[in-house]
Amino acid sequence: MPRVAVQDSSRMSFRIRPEDKVLLVRAAAHAQTDLTTFVLRNAVQAARAVIAEAERVALSERDSLRVLDALDEPPLPNAKLMAAAAALPPLS
Repeated sequence: MPRVAVQDSSRMSFRIRPEDKVLLVRAAAHAQTDLTTFVLRNAVQAARAVIAEAERVALSERDSLRVLDALDEPPLPNAKLMAAAAALPPLS
């Protein structure tokens, strides 16, 4: 997952083409809200959709059944897994 630097400020500033701003102002007026609320509401909604899509795993029916089978009957640990477990520090 990509990391994004977040500043401590709650303000955002960006440049926008005049025709795009006119479009957003018109849309905000139709939605009976101010420009900031309109842009923020729609940006947050779009951000949630992008994150949900990026973090969702869609499996076919066959793959879903394979996962369920692996959960019901997990494979025995192989040598690499056993070595990795042995290399872990002891639990306190």
